[in-house]
Amino acid sequence: MAMFIRVDVDNGVVRKTAGLAGKLVEVCPVKIFKAGNEAGTVATVEDNLDECTLCDLCMQASPDGVKVVKLYEK
Repeated sequence: MAMFIRVDVDNGVVRKTAGLAGKLVEVCPVKIFKAGNEAGTVATVEDNLDECTLCDLCMQASPDGVKVVKLYEK
């Protein structure tokens, strides 16, 4: 379980944009995303979440589909 961040993915949004799931997997420098069980979806790799550099690339790729929540700012 991640200590510093949580990544929320709305696969309903991701699925609506062709190629977005692949783009999310590709754009993350620390491999937080992997292909989901259903076509056009992604899942998070829990072991990699604390490696997030907060680069914002995933949220730029899908502003409505991905949200990085900083758990230390609650």
